[in-house]
Amino acid sequence: MKRILRILCAGMALVLLLSMAACGKTGDKTKVRVCEVTHSVFYAPQYVAIARGFFAEEGIDIDLSNGQGADAVMSAVLSGNMDIGFAGPEASVYVYNEGKTDYTQVFAQITRRDGSFLVAREKDDAFNWQKLKGKVVLPGRKGGVPYMALEYALRQNGVDPAKDLTLDSSVQFSMMTAAFTAGTGDYFTCFEPTASMLEAEGKGYIVAAVGDAAGEIPYTAYFAKKSYIEKNSDLIAAFTRAVYKGQQWVKTHTAAEIADADSGEFNELCENKVIDFMPGQSDDIDKGGTLRLGAYPCVIAPHTTMERCYGTTQISERHRHRYEFNNDFREALTAAGLTLSGLSPDGRLVETVELSDRPFFVGVQYHPEFKSRPNKAHPLFCGFIKAALEHHES
Repeated sequence: MKRILRILCAGMALVLLLSMAACGKTGDKTKVRVCEVTHSVFYAPQYVAIARGFFAEEGIDIDLSNGQGADAVMSAVLSGNMDIGFAGPEASVYVYNEGKTDYTQVFAQITRRDGSFLVAREKDDAFNWQKLKGKVVLPGRKGGVPYMALEYALRQNGVDPAKDLTLDSSVQFSMMTAAFTAGTGDYFTCFEPTASMLEAEGKGYIVAAVGDAAGEIPYTAYFAKKSYIEKNSDLIAAFTRAVYKGQQWVKTHTAAEIADADSGEFNELCENKVIDFMPGQSDDIDKGGTLRLGAYPCVIAPHTTMERCYGTTQISERHRHRYEFNNDFREALTAAGLTLSGLSPDGRLVETVELSDRPFFVGVQYHPEFKSRPNKAHPLFCGFIKAALEHHES
């Protein structure tokens, strides 16, 4: 058993939210596992449908995860690890053309325009697309809708994507921001809130909206395996109604209202900032600087998943972030069932949270992958794999 754990854990990489939940009944609601291509305010109707209870009204309990790329989303759906995928419709076209019997089918669309922005290294109020000639642009995965939308925008503005510039598609979608800020490429495309955050940090500047140049196209859609849709037709219809309610709500409310119950990291208009700067961190602070970088101690609460994983109540983990859990929401979230399982020694900062009614559900502020090795996997990775094996064997 221990040998199996070591082998499986060695391949694990980044875990910020470790959750294990299968599709099934939760009370009088049906759990639906949804994997989104990225987490962005571009998909506000979906988050509104979750936050405003539109899915709950339809008898659905959403378990949302971030695949960080259409390929990963499609793989999760085809493997049965996810019920519904949320990505570009091209992914389903490719799977169908491969001749799979149980191919995926698109059943709802949420966006009809590219939501990414072209970001440059320098501020350019007089930008035009001709300035991209001779430059290197990071466009995402070749064959993906964002890539194709950018190609179309280039052609519409007199730039030949095959001859006039270099579209470097070698960088994975989830690594594009890190690659750009590290010096790769002259321009790259990204979604909000990343684009605005880079501007605030002085690391990049929005020069164009790809959607404005490319026009209306089928951009982001929901899909599921043919067998799942046939077996759960009523559930698919209910899911679509909930998303539609979210779209109508967004259509009839202001940007400030949409941003409410959101994260300060997404939108500074947000009223209920569950994740935000801590008191004492000025609004004028240099956001390009690092507020929490390096190893910090954490005190783990007894009788928690965290304690079971680490085998101790005193740990030190490596951080790299600016935003923190907003303590104004401690009482409300703990009353709703969230356990604050790890705090800073002074009790001021929430380091880890978990849900006790799940086999394994842990969220952490730090980066466990920074201390994980092929021959010595991180305790959280080991704990997650162990819980998964025990759940499977039971």
